[in-house]
Amino acid sequence: MKNLLFALWHYRGFVLGSVKREFQSKYRNSMLGAAWTVINPLAMIVVYTVIFSQVMRAKLPGIDSTFAYSIYLCAGILTWGLFSEILGKAQSVFIDNANLLKKVSFPRLCLPIIVVVNALLNFSIIFSLFTLFLVVSDNFPGWVYFAIFPVLFINILFAIGLGISVGVLNVFFRDIGQLFTIILQFWFWLTPIIYPISIIPEQLRVYVELNPMVNIISAYQTILVRGEYPQWQSLWMVLAISLLLCLIGLSLFRKHSGDMVDEL
Repeated sequence: MKNLLFALWHYRGFVLGSVKREFQSKYRNSMLGAAWTVINPLAMIVVYTVIFSQVMRAKLPGIDSTFAYSIYLCAGILTWGLFSEILGKAQSVFIDNANLLKKVSFPRLCLPIIVVVNALLNFSIIFSLFTLFLVVSDNFPGWVYFAIFPVLFINILFAIGLGISVGVLNVFFRDIGQLFTIILQFWFWLTPIIYPISIIPEQLRVYVELNPMVNIISAYQTILVRGEYPQWQSLWMVLAISLLLCLIGLSLFRKHSGDMVDEL
């Protein structure tokens, strides 16, 4: 592990250069440029707010703020966007960089790191604007806001652990990538992002709570909507699952890294 970390640090220039090139190429020949990072999730939030706000506002007990449902949506959609971007790109990262893997010698784990850094860059842009909105609308939760960072760490760890595991398997079984894209769509609607978990019947709620993203998204919403610290004990199991997925992903990668190039 020490040698791996040293190798990754040695190639930090390659990682940062790749992040810069991908960010620039994404918005090249675009009049609005990086503004699309904001426009896409903002359009989704506006649509959901218009469609669901009147129905769901009454379903957020103890919340009187005019912007409560909009903040609730942003807390869920923006952080889900980070999760889905990391997971979506990680599950195809080795296939998408097949030519690079065949021609250039570098630590292969640089690729998932590039995925995470790119996703965090996009997330930081939109979330900074969301934070500014919280301040201007007098809905900033105060010092509780900084509880987001440990939740964010668990979120990223879970996404990249699952992403690397699926990404390695996807090299050998291409149907996995296609299937996982569909699963991600269902996963979004099975996570209380648009709706609060309180509207789910008691007999079904126990099954919904098996979804690790429920606790993560709920933690963000508790911090940003209610201005309260999340229930940290609910995140310990998610952290354990995330670490396990990272170990599984690294194990799969080490075992099959040589075979992956042949498959690509």
